[in-house]
Amino acid sequence: MKKEPLIDAVLFDFGGVVTTSPFEAFSRYENEIGAPLDSIRLINSTNPDNNAWAKMERSEVTVSEFCKLFEAEATDLGLEMSGQKVLECLSGNVRPQMVRAIEILQKRVRIGCITNNMKSGHGAGMARTSEQAASVAQIMQMFEVVVESAKVGIRKPDVRIYELACSELGVDPRNCAYLDDLGINCKPAANLGMVAIKVVDPEVAIDHLESVVGFSLR
Repeated sequence: MKKEPLIDAVLFDFGGVVTTSPFEAFSRYENEIGAPLDSIRLINSTNPDNNAWAKMERSEVTVSEFCKLFEAEATDLGLEMSGQKVLECLSGNVRPQMVRAIEILQKRVRIGCITNNMKSGHGAGMARTSEQAASVAQIMQMFEVVVESAKVGIRKPDVRIYELACSELGVDPRNCAYLDDLGINCKPAANLGMVAIKVVDPEVAIDHLESVVGFSLR
């Protein structure tokens, strides 16, 4: 006889959790052009609520406007970068172990996705190829609710996007777990009472999630 789950729902970030982190691709691009490591993260952490990145994730600017703004922000920091090339870094590779965990979870608890994304590439996962797009679309269909910053005009770490996801799922945040690769995005979830799991090593994160839900995810 299966034990009852210990919580009602699990919410996932997408890039950096279900797929590999875009930070890996950022590093490759920085190395390719000879820019200092973490230059892109520096640009995106400067004026973080109103810079090009934030505006693009809230759909306040077009792709071409983003590129101009981002490149200007890079120039202000003494860097020369292509906004378009940076956007191309956003589509990561699917992590099979996370997909397996989602497949198991969807049979036992409510599941959803909260993603900061942009109207770039294909679909919610910003895929770059038709093959990637098909794979990401299949994963997205597993979630009961997908809340995209580019559609709702709110982005993490704004607490309202977490509240919206819980409302759409019909669950109490205090009975949820949330996975994200960024600590700044885990904090609001924890403040709402969720069990926040920061994903650095996906295997370790799944171990943690297993202890939270009370059953195996492998």
